[in-house]
Amino acid sequence: MSISIEQLLLIGALLLLSSILASKTSGRLGVPSLLLFMGVGMLAGTDGLDIIDFQDARLAQFLGIIALIFILFSGGMDTRMESVRPVLLRGLSLSTIGVLLTALIVGISVPLFTALSWKEGLLLGAIISSTDAAAVFTILRSKGMGLKGNLRETLELESGSNDPMAYFLTTAMLSLLTNVETSTWSLVPMFFMQMGVGALMGWGMGVLTTRVINRIKLDFDGLYPVLLLAMVLLTFAATDVVGGNGFLAVYIAGIILGNDDFIHKKSLIRFYDGQAWLMQIVMFLTLGLLVNPTDIVPVIGAGVGISFVLIFLARPLAVFISLLPFGVSRARRVMISWVGLRGAVPIIFATYPLVAGLENASLIFNIVFFIVLTSVILQGTTLPLMAKWLDLERPESARPPSPYDLEISTELRGELRRLYVPLGSPAVGKTMIALHFPLGVLATRIERGGIHIFPSGTTRIEPEDRITVITARPRDLLSLTRRWGMSYLPPEVGTAPRNEDGRLAEDVIG
Repeated sequence: MSISIEQLLLIGALLLLSSILASKTSGRLGVPSLLLFMGVGMLAGTDGLDIIDFQDARLAQFLGIIALIFILFSGGMDTRMESVRPVLLRGLSLSTIGVLLTALIVGISVPLFTALSWKEGLLLGAIISSTDAAAVFTILRSKGMGLKGNLRETLELESGSNDPMAYFLTTAMLSLLTNVETSTWSLVPMFFMQMGVGALMGWGMGVLTTRVINRIKLDFDGLYPVLLLAMVLLTFAATDVVGGNGFLAVYIAGIILGNDDFIHKKSLIRFYDGQAWLMQIVMFLTLGLLVNPTDIVPVIGAGVGISFVLIFLARPLAVFISLLPFGVSRARRVMISWVGLRGAVPIIFATYPLVAGLENASLIFNIVFFIVLTSVILQGTTLPLMAKWLDLERPESARPPSPYDLEISTELRGELRRLYVPLGSPAVGKTMIALHFPLGVLATRIERGGIHIFPSGTTRIEPEDRITVITARPRDLLSLTRRWGMSYLPPEVGTAPRNEDGRLAEDVIG
């Protein structure tokens, strides 16, 4: 049956709407909404209502890669360095050593349940070695609960940084299977090359992107998201061309941007958060269309066995060994083990053998799909119970949503302060974004020559400006005022600039 462009757009819109509406029930069912997105795709596929006949693994892989780029970049921008710094080493240990151990243990067990060779088993282990903690937080938020201590930060760091390692292992095992000249030992320098170049390119492109956004001065604000889109894709592609890990580069570039100041930062972060959700929905819908449920039935036995090894042996061992040097309590290690849900990334990586034309690629794809379903259903629905059983549940403190929320409402909490810019201040001539206001400090107004200006990131500072800021922690302003030679101007003192302790500004600046 041929479908016109208009009909295709109609079907696409209905699938998106169905996926979003299905997500409303995910909290009540206790399963990630992304699993329901995939269910919508399966329902529309050939084994369902037969609306769309989609069997293009290469196109599915392409869409999956694009989606993963945006998901990792958005996750990087949402990562606050001050919160992950205390758990940096343990998170990196989980995302490297933990992923490797998971792949090895699962890979060794695969020939016990299937007719796959040990190399194909290690390929399957590599494909399912990364976790999807984003699905975990969807469940926890829907239940109105959090996790004690810094478990959340650990899991967020692991989930954001373990996909590059799984990607390396997957491509490395594919190379061993498809190229007889590739030796196991050649993978060691390949690993350091990919990770080293990926990290350096991510850092460099993150810094470059920040400077480009702040200095390019586009005439239309609507072009800034397009500019950032181009820089993100450039980061991934350029890193891959020079032999680095593009996924790692994109994630690190996102972290660099998210922890720096750039023009339209809040709106761009919100825009790419929405893009990440769109990409996840499209990715799961596509993967749902690609899967034929009738092909899953023959692999149920093998899938159950491998899922058991993954959930109850490989993941716990990998977590316990990876966290040995860090003194993490037994209860927290058990919780981290149980949070190791598998999501869309393993299914995306499972398309690589299909595209490469591997002999048992379809078998590997179907087993991976079944393992992901098993992990999400078994672990996803029992997460709140596990947190309560281990006494790691913490109620989430969140204010009730208001229909009148402004974009800056979460920042307008604290004390009003006025900063005075004297003639000799090095801030004169600088843009607001170049001042690098501390996190949680919001400039709301500039008094200049009797008029009031509502500043943006490109507003330039002039002598004798009086900048009104809001901050919950006034002491955070000390480094700012010292760096730029500013002083405090209390509202009750009129126009005479004084320091916070009451001394005249000249006593401080002079």
